[in-house]
Amino acid sequence: QVQLVESGGGLVQPGGSLRLSCAASGIIFNIYDMGWYRQAPGKQRDMVATITSGGTTNYADSVKGRFAISRDNAKNTVFLQMNSLKPEDTAVYYCNARYRKIFNYWGQGTQVTVSS
Repeated sequence: QVQLVESGGGLVQPGGSLRLSCAASGIIFNIYDMGWYRQAPGKQRDMVATITSGGTTNYADSVKGRFAISRDNAKNTVFLQMNSLKPEDTAVYYCNARYRKIFNYWGQGTQVTVSS
């Protein structure tokens, strides 16, 4: 049973910060590439940030300098630190785990709302 469980979403004001967590089970965590994706109502699901099994990170242009992805292999957890949040960051955020192009798993999503 593979499970990715996101937490940490909520309502924050513009300029605020939030940290999302994704706890994984049922996979050999340290060999998986991990990522965060988001989907706003009526829009496509887009990549936000990824981190490879080796620790290499990649970010969408819209979040560079504001968001940081990290992983703790000992805890089977990936994080997304979100700073300087903007209303356009409002979306459901999904955790992703991928091994090569063979296995691909998704969490249930957590809502992030940025509003004053």
